Amino acid sequence: MISVVLVEPEGPANIGMIARTMKNFGFSSLVMVKPNITEESYSYAVHAGDVLDRATVVESFDEALELFDLTVGTTGKPGKGFIPYRVPIYPWELGETLEGYPGRVGLFFGRESIGLRNDELERLDFTVTVPTSGEYPVMNLAQSVAVILYELTKGKPEAKVRSLEPATRREKEELVGAWERLLEALNYPKDPERREVFAKVFRRFVGRAVLYGREVHTLIGPLRKAAIKLEECRDAER
Repeated sequence: MISVVLVEPEGPANIGMIARTMKNFGFSSLVMVKPNITEESYSYAVHAGDVLDRATVVESFDEALELFDLTVGTTGKPGKGFIPYRVPIYPWELGETLEGYPGRVGLFFGRESIGLRNDELERLDFTVTVPTSGEYPVMNLAQSVAVILYELTKGKPEAKVRSLEPATRREKEELVGAWERLLEALNYPKDPERREVFAKVFRRFVGRAVLYGREVHTLIGPLRKAAIKLEECRDAER
């Protein structure tokens, strides 16, 4: 899951515009450190007020860090003078880096006036920058968020994103149940205790795998049909 993290955002309007941008690109998880939220924020959010309502508000940068497994800092001033010992990647490279990552990701954006401080950037896992003209390299906060979220969703139509929803615990249990039913219909292994071991091994396999709902239902269908056919054949022989 990817969250947008605003560190001490100063402009209420920017907060609202960012919420609206997030909803435009299908993101809903917003974390803010000491935000200046006002009615103006909701006015600029338009139909994304629910993003603000559900936002997590914390009091420190440290608290925000604790919420994530992987943290990404954004900067408009790449180079050793601003990000010691590290070269930032570009937004399109970020999308490739995060592809398939199952952990909690925080995209940290700094204050409108000074961005993220060097000591904050050093504590993040890596950094990303939007390439801009040397004449005026610093972008508006809301624009930066829009560019990066666009790159993360580029080439992923809404229908495709919806089809990749993670499998729920209940769906996984249904898959395990379908496997157990098939073993029972096959009477394999014949020893019930060994059959139980086979079921437990499959359950562990399902638990370790990163499965999506659509994949699980694709597997459940054939397993159930096979079990039903075997049960019908067995009943016919009786």
